Amino acid sequence: MTDTGGLERIDTSVAHPARRYNYWLGGKDNFAADRESGDAIAKVYPAIRTTALENRAFLRRAVQYLAEEAGIRQFLDIGTGIPTADNTHEVAQSIAPDSRIVYVDNDPIVLTHARALLSSTPQGATAYIDADLRDPAAILAHDSVRQTLNFDEPIALMLIAIVHFLFDEHHPRETVRHLIDALPPGSYVVMTHGTSDFADPALRAHVEAEIRAGRLRLDAVPRSKDEIAAFLEGLDIVEPGIAPVVEWRNPVPESDRPPLADAALYAVVARVP
Repeated sequence: MTDTGGLERIDTSVAHPARRYNYWLGGKDNFAADRESGDAIAKVYPAIRTTALENRAFLRRAVQYLAEEAGIRQFLDIGTGIPTADNTHEVAQSIAPDSRIVYVDNDPIVLTHARALLSSTPQGATAYIDADLRDPAAILAHDSVRQTLNFDEPIALMLIAIVHFLFDEHHPRETVRHLIDALPPGSYVVMTHGTSDFADPALRAHVEAEIRAGRLRLDAVPRSKDEIAAFLEGLDIVEPGIAPVVEWRNPVPESDRPPLADAALYAVVARVP
């Protein structure tokens, strides 16, 4: 089951985070505006492609943990992005073929690739809906969500590199809490979030100067570790806690990982008591 409308909403003249992320990952599903925006950000933060790759690697590790160790069989993945290798359903169903996944995104380009996201195992199920994180009630009430996921059983809410696109006027804490409050006990929340905590002071000053001069426009809000923790108040944080994305249960030797400043994301997995 998937929505079929929305293609008329494609605006190739305006950068979209999902297509820009695809560009950083080396994909081809992007337009000039996405590449220009991606290059502008890379000019002041050259490690942005490393950040994108490390974010994707964390997704694989987190889903593996949830499916193997936590026994989770249901996933609500909001801010899916354009399909690439090791999507949530591919990782989860390779471990537990009966896993059920709903993907959510508001980019019509993602909708055109929904068939790749819907390639479920016979034992499991996948669905894709065209919806926006800023309207959590609509996500939770969607027929495909309710038909694919059982809200009487634990669900993993995946918020991978998406919450930092919520500005204060979007009421980010209330939006995330709306989703968390709908989860049954034993569910999990998985989040990565951009931060400037690891940034070199000189780089931070340079970015701020570029923004003031109008040469750079950020469409995301970096937040501190404490600010990210506030989204998860009352939840049980899984070890190693709110950690740099390159450190969260990473089997790669520390000497072979990129520096923290080259992957400016926090990562966290938290359990709903």
